[in-house]
Amino acid sequence: MRYRLSLTHINDPHSHFEPSKVQFIVDHQGSPVRISCHSGGAARIGYQLQQAREKAKQCQQEFLFLHGGDSFQGTLYFREFKGLANAHLLNELQPDAMVLGNHDIDGGSAPIVNFLNTINFPLLAGNMLTEANASVSSLHGHPRLFDVDPQDNCAKVLLKPLADKQLAIFGITLTDMAKIANIDADTQFLCAHEIARNTIAKLHQAGIYHIIVLSHLGIDGDRRLAQDVEGISLIVGGHSHTLQGNFSDLGLSNLVYGETHNRTPIVHAGKYAETLGMADIEFDDSGKVILLEGGNYFMQDKQLLLDCESPLSQADYANVCAKVHKHPLMLGQQALTKIDEIVKQRYQPALVKLRQDIICQVPRPFVHNRLPGRAFPHGSQLAPLVSQSLYNQTKQDLAVDFALHNAGGVRQSLAAGPVSRADILGSILPFEIPLVRYHIQGQYLQMALESAINAATNNSVYGTGTGSFPYTWGLRFDYDGRLPLGQRITRLEYLSDAGWRQVEPDNAYTGVSSAYTVMGKEGYDPLLRREWQQTVPNITLPSAFIDFLKYADLTSHALPTVNYISHNESILVSAIKG
Repeated sequence: MRYRLSLTHINDPHSHFEPSKVQFIVDHQGSPVRISCHSGGAARIGYQLQQAREKAKQCQQEFLFLHGGDSFQGTLYFREFKGLANAHLLNELQPDAMVLGNHDIDGGSAPIVNFLNTINFPLLAGNMLTEANASVSSLHGHPRLFDVDPQDNCAKVLLKPLADKQLAIFGITLTDMAKIANIDADTQFLCAHEIARNTIAKLHQAGIYHIIVLSHLGIDGDRRLAQDVEGISLIVGGHSHTLQGNFSDLGLSNLVYGETHNRTPIVHAGKYAETLGMADIEFDDSGKVILLEGGNYFMQDKQLLLDCESPLSQADYANVCAKVHKHPLMLGQQALTKIDEIVKQRYQPALVKLRQDIICQVPRPFVHNRLPGRAFPHGSQLAPLVSQSLYNQTKQDLAVDFALHNAGGVRQSLAAGPVSRADILGSILPFEIPLVRYHIQGQYLQMALESAINAATNNSVYGTGTGSFPYTWGLRFDYDGRLPLGQRITRLEYLSDAGWRQVEPDNAYTGVSSAYTVMGKEGYDPLLRREWQQTVPNITLPSAFIDFLKYADLTSHALPTVNYISHNESILVSAIKG
């Protein structure tokens, strides 16, 4: 017998309640044409979910809507409403379950308790162990939290009907959560693979073989989970912002939707609620997926905007637009009126003033890629600018030799044109994090840079994502990933009053970073060997960048501060040394 399921899924929406701007690159007569529009958002997703639910009902299929985590952070909506708007809109979308993401617990347990008290669906975190205590922010025992059962080290499981079978769903999140999120002392995260293996064995003993793991491990983590743990029917994931599907005709990724490892398909749905994953799935009697058809779908504006300097004729413009609209993974801009009105009437007004506060005009785009690559061999253009702002704003009153910031602390590129306070606080630097000045020996600074890059690129270690890659100001370095562990930083210099000088292992230098970076997470643990630290008064990460933009000369092109060779590359990434 075959068991049919209609699955919809999102992941990493990061409080993007409104449609997000997306850019496509379309070939027109042999030349690339950049064209942009807005896609997704809560109201458009709500409409597509309504249609999918009705279709499943007509086809007499079971229906699921799953959320791959990281609802929190990302935009002004979270900054203003602290997760309660997220809960309100998710209740309107009616997910069957959501897995806990790392950014959902950035603020510790208290915001999650408020979230749990508001939502009407389960939050899955099957490898999270909470201790009983009297704190009002304790997660322990909350009825909507499906964490680990300490009696048998198995995840608490959500059961759904699947014809004459039961479909089990449990959540798995990052084992190394303590390295990247600010979790409370009464919370710990156990080995994801061990908990998954235990839970599946328990389900098999109960005669349940149709098993979905709702994961926030990232695509690489999901691949390892599928290879290492037998008995998973399907993984629905998040964390890595992976957009699966063939979008090569639109200048985007070409990744297999539902890529399979060890007979376990894995589905991810991009980021920022830009796309909705939708799949029709058939299982056999033993729980194996024997058919998976579907993909990730953009919900794009009808009106598309050209992002090119040379104008197109009306006919050529229509031809380019047709290529976008006729793509098989495009759905259109239909929206659910109720959700649209909730966003516009209840939550948008608080954001209008910030959007009207223009900080400056940016003369050119500053692209943010977390890692160096062929298109941007020195990595992000924006993250070094953020580091420069930390350096400049701190140095106005305090001595500092360098600034260091992690790539994951910058969330989006900086577009050319007017930049508002809302753009910075809501999209580019949405984390209101203090700055910390610290004194550290050169040897430990060098260790921190190498360790952070190793973690970001999974070189000799399995990191927690690409967000740890370091970007600096007043400090420049070369990294060769082909060299032995501990020897990969081949040049490290700081900018003194007399020019660039080598960083000496036994000399101490004063740096400035966000409070998150100096906590030693994501490979930065050598920073914990600093001699002292102090909070920079009255300056936060976004406020430093906002004040910097008011007077910065953004027309000049600074020399790169990082020269990078991948452990997978045989060719030196070009190094510009000044």
